[in-house]
Amino acid sequence: MVRANGAVSLRELARVVQTSEVTVRRDVRALEAEGLLDRRHGGAVLPGGFTRESGFPQKSHLATAEKTAIADLAANFVEEGEAIVVGAGTTTQELARRLARVPGLTVVTNSLLVAQALAHANRVEVVMTGGTLRGSNYALVGSGAEQSLQGLRVSRAFLSGSGLTAERGLSTSNMLSASVDRALVQAAAEVVVLADHTKLGTDTMFQTVPTDVITRLVTDEPPGHDDRAQTELQALADQGVQIAVAGASGSPGGDEVPARRATRSVPGPRRSAPAGLRSAVIGEPAPGAERGRVADLRRR
Repeated sequence: MVRANGAVSLRELARVVQTSEVTVRRDVRALEAEGLLDRRHGGAVLPGGFTRESGFPQKSHLATAEKTAIADLAANFVEEGEAIVVGAGTTTQELARRLARVPGLTVVTNSLLVAQALAHANRVEVVMTGGTLRGSNYALVGSGAEQSLQGLRVSRAFLSGSGLTAERGLSTSNMLSASVDRALVQAAAEVVVLADHTKLGTDTMFQTVPTDVITRLVTDEPPGHDDRAQTELQALADQGVQIAVAGASGSPGGDEVPARRATRSVPGPRRSAPAGLRSAVIGEPAPGAERGRVADLRRR
């Protein structure tokens, strides 16, 4: 099934072989030990390391609940009347569906799926890049896409990718996609990465956003047994990335991960946490003090 589809969920495997997900998870772990597949949260994919990239149909069925929670939380960081860029990906597509309700928004994108999600939003202006269509993820890539972004300046970029590590930052498996993502980053004052915990600690071939350029990571809560994701999350926090964690229930509220030691200043202005978030941010005062500061600013 994995060879035929590129990826498969544990739920589907359990249904097909008529057993429990607990049993399937144990078998998948054994197959991974033999090098026959790679485990992902809620499923498994073909092994491929740095080079293989799943297509849109496979990606759209992986970590769907987590992507929904991340999109709900990320939408809180977008304000009325802003101009933003949104990159290609299944998580950014979920974000776009929520941005349709933000009045006066201008969204620049190279993703047909993002544009489609916003096509009927009468108070949102959508600007698409040029370029060549890459069918596997419905994105416009190439020199045409990159040239159309020259001279553009927006408040923030929302990007996803194939992997995220504290050492290299965000990365992807395709060279053309990576090049366009870098052009999107150049157009933005702040960079917000949307990545579910299955991508934490995963390194792929082409770097798109170095860690020191990432302003904020919006992610979900890693399972307690996922030591790799937990360690990577803390390492990113220690490097000064502001981390917003979507609630496990999928609600728009979330927590922010404190840094053990902030090692740098995050480029670009820092924003107070929006409603529904706890406001302890990396390298800044404790939650109570921050709430008082935000309240005082609002009164002013």
